[in-house]
Amino acid sequence: MRKFDKDRLLLGLAGPALALVVAFLLTSVVLLVSDRDPFEPYRIMVENAEFTDVQVLILNQTGTYYLAALAVAIGFRMNLFNIGVDGQYRLAAMLAAVVGASVELPGPLHVLLIVFVAMFVGAFWAGIAGILKTTRGVSEVVSTIMLNAIATSLIAWMILPANLGVQAEGSNDLTTGAIPESGWVPGLDVEGGTIYGFTFVAFALGVVYWFVLNRTRFGFDLRATGASDSAAQASGVDARKMVLTAMLISGAVAGLTGLPLLLGQTHTYSFSFPAGIGFTGITIALLGRNNPIGIFFAALLVAFLDKASASLDQFGYEKEIATIMQGLIVISVVVSYELVRQYGLRRQQQKVGEELAAQARTNKQEAVR
Repeated sequence: MRKFDKDRLLLGLAGPALALVVAFLLTSVVLLVSDRDPFEPYRIMVENAEFTDVQVLILNQTGTYYLAALAVAIGFRMNLFNIGVDGQYRLAAMLAAVVGASVELPGPLHVLLIVFVAMFVGAFWAGIAGILKTTRGVSEVVSTIMLNAIATSLIAWMILPANLGVQAEGSNDLTTGAIPESGWVPGLDVEGGTIYGFTFVAFALGVVYWFVLNRTRFGFDLRATGASDSAAQASGVDARKMVLTAMLISGAVAGLTGLPLLLGQTHTYSFSFPAGIGFTGITIALLGRNNPIGIFFAALLVAFLDKASASLDQFGYEKEIATIMQGLIVISVVVSYELVRQYGLRRQQQKVGEELAAQARTNKQEAVR
C-alpha cells in the first residue's frame, strides 16, 4: 500500500511538472523566434518578485484566483465544466456592492450581508445552468457561456445612473457607490502594502473544500456521481440532484471571488473591476488537478506571472509574454496529463502481469512438490 501511494504521488506530480517544463520551453522558443533572449524575461520577473510590494500584490491576486479555481474545481469533481465563473463572479460582486453601499449595519453583520448576497447571486446564476441541464439536458458549457454574455450586458444596464449606478460629478466613471467602512474587511498591514483580509478566508475555504470532499458522505456522493452517474444512481444517489447541488455550490464560491478586492481595496464596483478571472480559474484548476494544495501553488504561479511581468516592457520585452505562457500551460496540461495517464496505465498493467507471473511460478513449484 505504501509503494502504491508513492507511485500515485509521483504520477500526480509528474503531470503539472511536465506541463510547466513544456510551457517554459515553448515560451523560450517563441522568444528565440522573435530574436529575443529566451531567459532574460524570467530573470527580470524573479528579480521583480523580490520587492515586497510585488509580493503583496502576488499574494492578494493568489487569493482571488484561488476562489475562482475552487469554484471551477467543484464542477470538475462532478464532471461539470462551469465556464460561467467569470459572469457569476462579476454579477455577484456588483450586486453585493450595491447592497453593501445601500445599508449601514454593525461591522460583522454588514460584512456577512455582503458575503451572503454575493454567494446567493453566484449560486442563482449558476443554478440556471444547473436547472437547464437537469430538466432539459442542456450542456452546462453552452449555457454558462451564454450566461456570461448575459451577465455582462445585465451589469452594463444595471450600473447606469438611472438604475443602480452612481456617477460622481465631473467624472465619467460609473460605480455602485461606496460601501461604508463597517462593510470593509480589515487587512494585514505588512512592509510593502496590505494583504486583504478576505485572502485568508479564501485559503481557509480550501481546507473546507478538502474536508467536505474527502471526509463527508456528501463529498463521496459528489465524487461518485462525477465518476459514473449511472453507478451512483444504482447505489441510491440522486444524480440530477447532485448535478444541481454541485452547480449551486460552484456558483456560490464563484460569487466570493470578487470579495477580496471589493472588501479590501475598492469598496465599490465599477467597469475597472477585472474580467477574465473565471477563465484563469479554469487554467489553475487544471494545473492544480482539483487538489486544494495543487490549486494554491498553481494560483501562486499564475499570480506571479501576472504581477512580476508588469515591468517587462521597461526592459524591451512585452508583458504579454506571461499571457503567452499561461496559454501554453493550458495546452501543456492537457497533453502532459494524458501522457502521464497512459504511462500510469501501462505501469499498472505491467505490475499486474508481474504479480500474475509470480503467482503462476509459485503455483507451479507447489504442484511439483
